Amino acid sequence: MTDHSNSESEPTGISLSELAQGWAKYWSTPGTPFWWRAAPPASGPWPSLPKSADVVVIGAGFTGLSAALVLTRAGRQVALVDAGAPGFGASTRNGGQVGSGNQKFRVKTLIRMMGERKAIELLREGVEMLDGIEALVKQENIDCSFARCGRFRGAMRPEHYDSMARDMEDLRRYSGVDSFMVARQEQHKEIGTDLFYGGSLVPHDASLHPGRYHSGLLERVIEAGATVHGDAPVRGITTDNSSHIVHFDRAQIRARNILVATNGYTKNVGAFFRKRIVPIRSAQLTTEIIPAQTFARLMPTRRVYGNTNRVFFYFRPAPNENRLIWGGRANHFAKDTALAAYAHLARDVLRTFPALGDVKVAYAWSGLIGYTYDEFPHLGRSPEGIYYAMGYCGTGVSRSTHFGQKIALQMLGNARGRSAFDGLTFPSHVFHTLARPAMPLVEAWYRARDITGL
Repeated sequence: MTDHSNSESEPTGISLSELAQGWAKYWSTPGTPFWWRAAPPASGPWPSLPKSADVVVIGAGFTGLSAALVLTRAGRQVALVDAGAPGFGASTRNGGQVGSGNQKFRVKTLIRMMGERKAIELLREGVEMLDGIEALVKQENIDCSFARCGRFRGAMRPEHYDSMARDMEDLRRYSGVDSFMVARQEQHKEIGTDLFYGGSLVPHDASLHPGRYHSGLLERVIEAGATVHGDAPVRGITTDNSSHIVHFDRAQIRARNILVATNGYTKNVGAFFRKRIVPIRSAQLTTEIIPAQTFARLMPTRRVYGNTNRVFFYFRPAPNENRLIWGGRANHFAKDTALAAYAHLARDVLRTFPALGDVKVAYAWSGLIGYTYDEFPHLGRSPEGIYYAMGYCGTGVSRSTHFGQKIALQMLGNARGRSAFDGLTFPSHVFHTLARPAMPLVEAWYRARDITGL
């Protein structure tokens, strides 16, 4: 495997073993995502905010960019705004794993919740999400290392393997997604670990470089004619009979339509959204280059990987490099800037690959994902007439591009904007203000159940 790393020094230089044992107590990391090495977020200068626009898109991640591209090419005057640099948020902080978009529920559970007909529509649209990213990357000629590498999901307990096998059969039956099971005695062909009790393999799932994917989308949006404005945090939105006004520190934009595409970074866009999105911090680390022979033994098929824990971890090879990229929930009880916040990730790495104890950590970072109370993503229009697409619950790479395109088509009145996710009730919660502070305790409880098997 070719080493495409540059000559810069690695930011942390502490081993996985040291990090796992808590020896990183007095170290600190700037939290720079590995993906920014090849595709740092754009830094401006930004044009002045216009006084008016046909559409203001709030949030310049995958959702906002894909929506802005559709709207601008349809002739709409689009102002795309972001509180920070476009790409600063989750769109360039994720693991770059691209699935069908319906990984949150087992098929039979989805059928019980929605009925068979609706469940099939949702599942098939999930396949459309995955295929759509591949088509967009090819159509727009975006160099982002997109590859149909397949996904292996390891069973953490023997009973998990059996339930996964039934679910894979249902997935094939209802959505046509190919998959097969890998028994424990055969799993070393897929992954060099004894941690799992076999697993499932979905061969057509994919991976990409999220930083370069974002940069490519941003370039196409600017080429199409949208104006992009970074470092422009929204301070509020007001609505009158004919239009909306988006307020900033020293300016405001009057627009016929607004799209809120902020997901886990939703702020100052109204109570409707504040009560429906719970921001949850997710964390990742990336190792230094691992010797080729070792890497080939651990991940011989170079797929993307996950497991069946309630609080699961996920991992993958870096594009074109023998680095391990590992992610999971953040340690909510530690400061995000301290490497100690990532010690649990290192422990999970070493449970899976004990031989990597001396391998050094090169990058460690975190970001916010947007969770909903029903664990479904949502798109539509608020009672105030503001369009939205958000709530990807940790599977945003596949969902966000698709939802951005769908909601943009709906704003244009185009029938191709119809989605199986239309009309789903977007629930709020009476105890919403307690959701975020309660999350660390809930996750700690789920981690304990993962360990004990309860």
